[in-house]
Amino acid sequence: MIHMSQVKVPVKELVKKAEPELLCKGKIGKAEEELVKKAAAKLIKMPIEEITFFCIEKKSMDARKKNNIQYIYRVSLSGSKEQKRVKQYGKNDVSYEKDSVIKNIPADERSKNGRQSNQTSDPKEQVFRNGNDTKKTVIAGFGPAGMFAALELARAGKQPVVLERGFEVEKRQDKVDAFWKGKGLDPECNVQFGEGGAGTFSDGKLNTLVKDSSGRNKQVLRTFVEFGAPEEILYLQKPHIGTDVLKKVVKNIREEVLSLGGTIYFGAKMEHIIIKDGKVQEVMATIDGQKKNFLCDALILAIGHSARDTFSMLKESGIKMEQKAFAVGVRIEHPQEMIGRSQYGEWYTKLPTAEYKVTHQTAQKRGVYSFCMCPGGYVVNASSEEGMLAVNGMSYSGRDSANANSAIVVTVDPSDFGSLDVLAGVAFQRKLEKAAYEASNGKIPVQLFGDFLANRCSTGFGSFMPQMKGGYDFANVRAILPVVIGDAIAEGIQAFDRRIKGYGREDAILSGVESRTSSPVRMVRNEVLESNIQGLYPCGEGAGYAGGITSAAMDGIRVAQMLLL
Repeated sequence: MIHMSQVKVPVKELVKKAEPELLCKGKIGKAEEELVKKAAAKLIKMPIEEITFFCIEKKSMDARKKNNIQYIYRVSLSGSKEQKRVKQYGKNDVSYEKDSVIKNIPADERSKNGRQSNQTSDPKEQVFRNGNDTKKTVIAGFGPAGMFAALELARAGKQPVVLERGFEVEKRQDKVDAFWKGKGLDPECNVQFGEGGAGTFSDGKLNTLVKDSSGRNKQVLRTFVEFGAPEEILYLQKPHIGTDVLKKVVKNIREEVLSLGGTIYFGAKMEHIIIKDGKVQEVMATIDGQKKNFLCDALILAIGHSARDTFSMLKESGIKMEQKAFAVGVRIEHPQEMIGRSQYGEWYTKLPTAEYKVTHQTAQKRGVYSFCMCPGGYVVNASSEEGMLAVNGMSYSGRDSANANSAIVVTVDPSDFGSLDVLAGVAFQRKLEKAAYEASNGKIPVQLFGDFLANRCSTGFGSFMPQMKGGYDFANVRAILPVVIGDAIAEGIQAFDRRIKGYGREDAILSGVESRTSSPVRMVRNEVLESNIQGLYPCGEGAGYAGGITSAAMDGIRVAQMLLL
């Protein structure tokens, strides 16, 4: 088997020959596959008709040179004189491996030509073989970490009990829609809380920077495909599925957990943990206004990064936590067409909706960077507490709104919090969110970038309108932020304008406040992923061990596997 990591095909060639309806969505069709195969064969001087097996494992874009944008593919192939051709090629981006197995595609998912099939491996073959004991596991939270922990345990023959303070995704959608239309906030079920976690109302990004020697990243992606996500997430460098597809996947995973004997309580808020002799004994939750206790030998805490009241309860219960750095800032909107032209030039209408990632270090050594960029997306009111306001970005799978948006954030660390209290980061967030709420009487505060620079309230929009879910009104967004943060954002956006033409335009729309980038605490755990309380397993983003859907899901799997050893 020959492995190749730098097979390049120019976009201008793909635009001419590949299936346009697939190319614009990032999907690989037969014509594109043939172009990639031809390019790979040419590199190693193998006649294309002598290739007996060919598989595209990864697809990414190199748009640094606007006059020569290319897709780069990682492929594996078999054919004639493999060792000889690799030796003659002589570069380390091509290697030979005897009797190789394609690493990111299980053997039973590979069809004859190497493309992935819809079949998945038998879950019974993936589990650990000790599912007959009587240990009881309770999982607090049914976001990515809790969901994948529950699925892993259920497939191992366990019967986990899940307590989710919000509602199932169908009812949750109704609650969120009503809130965006001006009805009251439900502090227990909103953009942050409910089935699927905060990521359910996001762009549905599935990429992660976490190293994957364990194979859990690939397991997460394959599981998403199994439950309804499109197959291209298995090979795209930056996979996403959008909020609409993610909701369907979440529902399907829920039904799988239930079918395997798991129990899921929605509208079930964990109120108290009963600890005896340093070990978890019971969990008390409120369900439909009634208190209910659950005996447990293990409690997986997958509560998410916004469960501030639960953080307080854990602190009072003696669970060891630490302050943690995170980032705060604003959302910025531009016309998606502007971003597309800047990133892809003349090809922007033929390619997937353009993304960007930008960073800058200020003169004061503060890092400013884009976060959770949503192509063709919406800015949403992501509040979860009365009298406070936070924003986030969200896209549907089509990424087809008129605007691109991204958070522009600045890292803050414990030295910025002004207190040694472990929950000082929470207080820091709340102060910003309270100011944001008051700035526009509960609506999303918005400001044009030109007025942000001048530190004044805007009075009207420029050449484009915001794309938002939830009411909005003009305010001085800069006045909401600490001076050092506002100054850093102003400098950063002006620096980004030198990389993306028009980024610092005066009518770019800013909104605030972006404060939920990650958890403000880390729950300390040992080498077996257990906290200082025996039987308690902090997990996922809320515990400080993940950042995004995929890494949280991976951590959920990891904790579940530790319990199954």
